[in-house]
Amino acid sequence: MELKDKLITSFVAFEQQLSGEHDTLHNIRLEGLKTFEDKGFPTKKEEAWKYTSLNSILKQDFCVVPKKEVAVDYKDVKQYFLSDSDTYKLVFINGVFSSHLSSTTHDGLDVCLMSSALTKPKYKMLIDTYYNTITDKEDSLTALNAAYAVEGAFVNIPKSKVVSKPIEIVYLSTAGEQALLVQPRNLIIVGENAHVQILERHQSLDECSIFTNSVTEIFSHKRAIVDFYKLQNDLDTGTLIDNTFIKQKQESRVSVHTFSFGGKLTRNNLNFFQDGERIDSTMKGITLIGGKQHVDHYTLVSHDSPNCESHQNYKGLYDDNSVGVFNGKIYVDKIAQKTDGFQQSNNILLSEKAQVYTKPQLEIFADDVRCSHGCTIGQLDEDAMFYMRQRGIPQREAKALLMYAFTDEVMESVKIPELKGKVAKVIASKLGVSMGFDI
Repeated sequence: MELKDKLITSFVAFEQQLSGEHDTLHNIRLEGLKTFEDKGFPTKKEEAWKYTSLNSILKQDFCVVPKKEVAVDYKDVKQYFLSDSDTYKLVFINGVFSSHLSSTTHDGLDVCLMSSALTKPKYKMLIDTYYNTITDKEDSLTALNAAYAVEGAFVNIPKSKVVSKPIEIVYLSTAGEQALLVQPRNLIIVGENAHVQILERHQSLDECSIFTNSVTEIFSHKRAIVDFYKLQNDLDTGTLIDNTFIKQKQESRVSVHTFSFGGKLTRNNLNFFQDGERIDSTMKGITLIGGKQHVDHYTLVSHDSPNCESHQNYKGLYDDNSVGVFNGKIYVDKIAQKTDGFQQSNNILLSEKAQVYTKPQLEIFADDVRCSHGCTIGQLDEDAMFYMRQRGIPQREAKALLMYAFTDEVMESVKIPELKGKVAKVIASKLGVSMGFDI
């Protein structure tokens, strides 16, 4: 049976297992399933998926509902946490919440499970107000998530709350009896004048076939500050489709850093919607892959109000037979005068067989704006390599230094020191070197 048919026929049995959900969720699930049934999985015939195919992944026989928690010892996974910092943690293993690895709270803020928010009466007003309100209802994978999502992170930061420590949302995957399809759902609400730092990590623990179809909604209210980091480092047996939707109110500042280092196929759909003046939206990313890995970044910034800014800066390093895709769009509504939009995609090919497809786009209907976009694709500077080799630096270390320098513009804006160190170690490991300094 094809995966699409399996998902459609399994839905009734899946929903019968649920209990205590708010009434509105049943209709959301049915509408999501119908959209997915009508459209199915995206194909390369669609312009947005022109360079990314799911065919090889969909041939696998996935279990569509996680059944039980897999036991994992803290000592085996502590390296994947910000261990030098005291943090709130929500840890999921194969899509199932791990209570003994997590640290939740309701003391002045809510850091808890999505399933709690979906079933407890005290969260009904928040769910009715925010849940599934800014997603793309016509996107088949987002609709599939709406139909099947049960678990994930629910974060609610009240007005004027400055969260004293980072929040970690960690999705770990490990080998099970069969391939697994998991569909996490995160809802993050940041109140007026509040400030929070959040890290979402996807990490394989071993060779396991897992397909993650994730949806995150982030609401940033007036003058709120949200620093959101994504660290994606699955092994070559993992597939990640990540849909993130962000709505910003007046004078809020939201930044998203995406670090894509692993997985067989990774697709990041990042959508910003500006609703108010003097908003700042920042998207930065580093992609470092090799082998036959494939990473696709698809971004949208919708400038719907005047006097706002957006900044996109993505760096890509591609080795072996890897493939990178960047499709970024800046939309400026006719009322969004005084918009300042910047978009840049820089890529380095480390082998003759690596490929990059990049498509920056501007769609502007206002006449008093300052918008720019650009992309580059090239190789490492041979003159710089020669200069460093002449001064006794071995070739591999010289190559690594140049690659570090290439990514530094993104790394310098990371505001969590422990995370910066973690990312630096992952990059060094990917390059096969040990660096004597931090970036």
